[in-house]
Amino acid sequence: MTAKKKIFFLCRECGEDTPKWAGQCPACGQWNTLTEKTETVLARSGTGPGRLTDFSSPVKPLSDWSASPATRRAVGLSEFDRILGGGVVPGSLVLLGGAPGIGKSTLSLQVANRLATKDFPVLYVSGEESPEQVSSRAVRLGVKNPSLFFASETDLTKIVEAVETVKPSVLVVDSVQTVQRSDLAGSAGSPVQIKACCAELLRLAKGRGLTVFLLGHVTKEGDLAGPRVLEHMVDTVLYFETEREDVHRVLRAVKNRFGPTNEIGVFEMTGRGLEEVLNPSSLFLGEREGPPPPGTAVLAALEGARPLLVEVQALVARTNFGMPRRQVSGVDYNRAVLLMAVLDRRCGFGLDSQDVYVKASGGLTIHEPGSDLAVCAAVASATLDRPGPSSSVWLGEVSLCGELRATGQTAERLTEALRLGFTTAFIPKGALRGRTAPPGLTVRTAATLEEALRSASLMP
Repeated sequence: MTAKKKIFFLCRECGEDTPKWAGQCPACGQWNTLTEKTETVLARSGTGPGRLTDFSSPVKPLSDWSASPATRRAVGLSEFDRILGGGVVPGSLVLLGGAPGIGKSTLSLQVANRLATKDFPVLYVSGEESPEQVSSRAVRLGVKNPSLFFASETDLTKIVEAVETVKPSVLVVDSVQTVQRSDLAGSAGSPVQIKACCAELLRLAKGRGLTVFLLGHVTKEGDLAGPRVLEHMVDTVLYFETEREDVHRVLRAVKNRFGPTNEIGVFEMTGRGLEEVLNPSSLFLGEREGPPPPGTAVLAALEGARPLLVEVQALVARTNFGMPRRQVSGVDYNRAVLLMAVLDRRCGFGLDSQDVYVKASGGLTIHEPGSDLAVCAAVASATLDRPGPSSSVWLGEVSLCGELRATGQTAERLTEALRLGFTTAFIPKGALRGRTAPPGLTVRTAATLEEALRSASLMP
């Protein structure tokens, strides 16, 4: 990819451009308002081996290619390194998305500062903030690294020129929706511009072995703004899940070609930036002192390869309307409604005239079916206004017939529960699959939801 000059004519009145000069502006109809302009645009330099951003390969049998393990460079933030699979991989493209103000730029600047060394320079490019703004944030975070370079730029041509000048090992682009190619129609952030710019940055990353971090905006629904193909093109997609009003941030890997998916990292926003929460179970369990209150149950969850204990809370109240209300936060809504129907039909809970509210503490979003039993236990406890057994955890999937089904890595979850002081676990029969429970933990197994709730004295 090389640069060439582009000549066009810009109208002083309406700001529209045209490729040819004319006495009258074709857009607004004004006379003698077109002035000649020159811009530097991207031009492809062919597909030969000398092209820097080309990562084409010859055609030969796959068995002839040698498989080499990905070399990683640890960032130094254990939560972030684990999400990536152990560190950044040369030639990878990482997309980081999240709501405005949630900490994407803060985390990126901290990561860039930790990676930058004399033999591993980092280039940070911002299309949204001025050098003064980023410098102010750097002072607050204590970032003062001569190997961390910065540029405020939105033109992709100039970004590529800066990469060829600095020759960094890592490039951070904040954000991909602000970068544009001047030789393409459409403004920055349009689907055409986003796809084209991401494709060029992908070639740059693969051709140079350059790690590229792309920061992305999200829509009101929480999805990344722009075409869906953006997530397909990159190697890793990271999402901030927590609301920005919360001081804690949950970062989840929803795609990772170089490591596990659905790994999470937990951070706390402070005046010094994002700090790691090394024991997130304590965060998700809240302040638990004394016997558990009615309407709570502790779930032994698994996020990626990490066991986590999360408190599930429920509130049941008499409805004042003809149709009972169901409101859920942190748990899949449709799954929660199904579980309430199972409780009503299979266990005799009269929820058809009750409003039911369910949430997961700590701002974590639970995706796994193993949370079913904990949700049912919390709703049952809230309905009866009766606390469940002290120091107990719940784990298991509930079928529509009311049967309990096992989930994966039960022993690892129970070990984490024992480490945090829990003494009793309610799990499906056969969940341990030949393995033994950790010594010191009492395991109560059940074949059905009714049997599990009855053993916990949570049946009506």
